[in-house]
Amino acid sequence: MALALLVSLALQVGVNYANDYSDGVRGTDDDRVGPLRLVGSGAASAQAVRNAAFAALAIAAVAGAALALATSLWLIAVGVLAIAAAWGYTGGPRPYGYSGLGEVFVFVFFGLVATVGTTYVAVESVDFRSVIAGCGVGALACALLVVNNLRDIPTDTVAGKNTLAVRLGDAGTRRLYEALIAMALVAVVLVARDRPWALIALVSLLAVVSPLRTVRGGATGSALISVLGNTGRAQAIYGALLTVGLVLPGKPRWG
Repeated sequence: MALALLVSLALQVGVNYANDYSDGVRGTDDDRVGPLRLVGSGAASAQAVRNAAFAALAIAAVAGAALALATSLWLIAVGVLAIAAAWGYTGGPRPYGYSGLGEVFVFVFFGLVATVGTTYVAVESVDFRSVIAGCGVGALACALLVVNNLRDIPTDTVAGKNTLAVRLGDAGTRRLYEALIAMALVAVVLVARDRPWALIALVSLLAVVSPLRTVRGGATGSALISVLGNTGRAQAIYGALLTVGLVLPGKPRWG
């Protein structure tokens, strides 16, 4: 499990550095509203950020290979695809993040692959609970990206970065954010049919009240930065409580 955690953390760090590098050298971050980017702001050289991305992805590759050797070699193929997806989001000649496909890949790799893959390396089997839970986790991961891209619609449009938010427009992107939050909560209810304790993950509803209100209120630009943090906290609470709910045996008294 420690190796699985290392893989997930290294991939997360790697994709963030890779995005910082690729967006920076493309000039997408020249007029950025959100938090500081290293290359775009000049805080670090493009080469240094690229090397940091490569280092993090290499750590993920080594840890992932160790996991594959301990469980199943087909995980190597999954790892190769994950690393390619991490770099290809904004890197390479045809970055999929610039074509409105970012949410699809985030859902697959930060939701399904991360959750189902971790379950597999832990117990060497996969069932519907891990798939449904992966959908819930993936929905919240997508919600983070959707808010980020909602904030950047004006600058991404100018830069030619045709994210899903740019394609859907402001109103459509706000509705998508709401739908993703709802999807995560529906996933909890579905998992709870077999594991009633999973319903404790609905407590994460409390953490999404504020960001939902802000998104529905029409906030734009820097006013959406707090939504990123609040959505991230909601995802952490959701994941932790859903994990506890899946592990606890039996039924709660209210079940």
